[in-house]
Amino acid sequence: MNGQQPVNIVMIEDDEGHARLIEKNIRRAGISNAIRHFVDGTSALKYLYEDSSGPALNGPALILLDLNLPDMSGTDILAKIKGEGPLKRTPVVVLTTTDDKIEIQRCYDLGCNVYITKPVNYESFADAIKQLGLFLSVIQVPDLDSD
Repeated sequence: MNGQQPVNIVMIEDDEGHARLIEKNIRRAGISNAIRHFVDGTSALKYLYEDSSGPALNGPALILLDLNLPDMSGTDILAKIKGEGPLKRTPVVVLTTTDDKIEIQRCYDLGCNVYITKPVNYESFADAIKQLGLFLSVIQVPDLDSD
């Protein structure tokens, strides 16, 4: 994730335990980028689109998105991000317990870049997040859309 501007990681995850595990293992993989954590879609969307330090107004981001949120569907958030607008090229990694093939297809159809099913087993989950951290260390994130 080397670029002109630092890439902020936006994590939208309502389970505090999962959020801590995700951040811990991303750090173990050597990723030091800032991580902004949101427990619901409403506050995440407000940050993404309206906050002066948010990605729509202030540079590149990578979004880690859970689908099962308390206030709205993660697929609704994904559709908004990947629709027309300043964040449409922002990479979105769906990270969720949902392994339904129809839901996976829907997320890819909406434009998610990667879909990861959270393993139920702690060790498997930790390993999956370490691998995600390695993935994050090598991907390129586009600058804001200039359309």
